[in-house]
Amino acid sequence: MVRLVKKGDFVEIEYTGRIKEENTVFDTTDEKTAKESSIYDPKAQYGPIIVCIGQSHVLKGLDESLENKDIGKEYKAEFGPEKGFGKKDAKLIRLVSTSKFTKQNINPVPGLQINMDGAIGTIRTVSGGRTLVDLNHPLSGRDLVYKFKILRLVDDDSEKLKSLLKLNLGIDDAQVSLSEGTASVALKKSFPSHVEKIVADMAKNLIPGIKALKFSENKKEKPTDAKQKPEEKSHEKGSSNGEKPSDKP
Repeated sequence: MVRLVKKGDFVEIEYTGRIKEENTVFDTTDEKTAKESSIYDPKAQYGPIIVCIGQSHVLKGLDESLENKDIGKEYKAEFGPEKGFGKKDAKLIRLVSTSKFTKQNINPVPGLQINMDGAIGTIRTVSGGRTLVDLNHPLSGRDLVYKFKILRLVDDDSEKLKSLLKLNLGIDDAQVSLSEGTASVALKKSFPSHVEKIVADMAKNLIPGIKALKFSENKKEKPTDAKQKPEEKSHEKGSSNGEKPSDKP
């Protein structure tokens, strides 16, 4: 009997998203597709990703489309703004003085993305000393099309936990170990306790095999003078002024 994936399953997926009207790629897990579509980001990590179905790890429209699908088959999902990046909100379109940008040495031109009062906006028009800034998501109001494939069902609890750490904390080099329902996570840097608690509660809720989660900081020890090589110690014994012993009698 075919095992269809369901809500709560951890799955490894690959996908490519397009804007329906223009048939242009805006998001993909495939590096080659990103380069061919001129959206390649050298700082991004490409390749399949692991998500938990129903947890909004991807756009709502794609997330819902993953349910009750077969592993290994390619599917197509189409959905509107309400399940994508939202509808356009007129309140987020503002007309401001162009001088606000020129005083910051910014030349406002249509299409330029800027940070305005902590929010990312796109300049739509510049006219008569006024600039129209759209603070909606650049893809708000757009219909989207995704092609996706579920590569495998993830059963290993350690792999599930690592996927949550990557999705929620942005780290993929954590050292994870499991023992009798307790997961130990060693990180290169610590996070605020409330952040760690959120991730811990999420892990316990989504991964039945994990009953408790402990975080620790994995600090590398710096070498001390006591850990010198044997040959270095012998040099110190042979010369009181720090010079190497002479070969001359």
